[in-house]
Amino acid sequence: MAQKLAATARTGRDNQRYSEQGERLVAGVVPLSIDKTKVLVIQSSRRSSWVLPKGGWETDEGTAQEAACREAWEEAGIVCTVQRDLGKIPEMRPASQLSASAPRALYQFYEVSVEREAAQWPEQHKRGRQWMTYLQAKQVLASRPELMEALNRSSILR
Repeated sequence: MAQKLAATARTGRDNQRYSEQGERLVAGVVPLSIDKTKVLVIQSSRRSSWVLPKGGWETDEGTAQEAACREAWEEAGIVCTVQRDLGKIPEMRPASQLSASAPRALYQFYEVSVEREAAQWPEQHKRGRQWMTYLQAKQVLASRPELMEALNRSSILR
């Protein structure tokens, strides 16, 4: 099934899925280059750090995989194909960093190949994107252990 590419990004958490334990269900991607020597990272929405494309799995999406590919399009402007399920990653932030607007999350990541990078995408006005080697990504993702775990589970060449 072809991925639907929206012109605008979804906002809000009205349709957000939660686990039985109350964790926000988040789906994300580890976008690798064809030769697996680089990963595509994006700027956080405040442009203060680099992250992997990820976001909430919503109630109208049949699978976390569908949500992950939608987030990849909205945040990074990529059309991607899932190559591998990287599994669930539990929340790793300390309780002091959790809040009503940043609740405990359960992450589901997928390794994807990038089919196309669009020149225009829904969140281009607030996010840059950049291809990085494993060592570069390891450095910029160091403060986000759940993102490092996803990267480490991928088949990127180290």
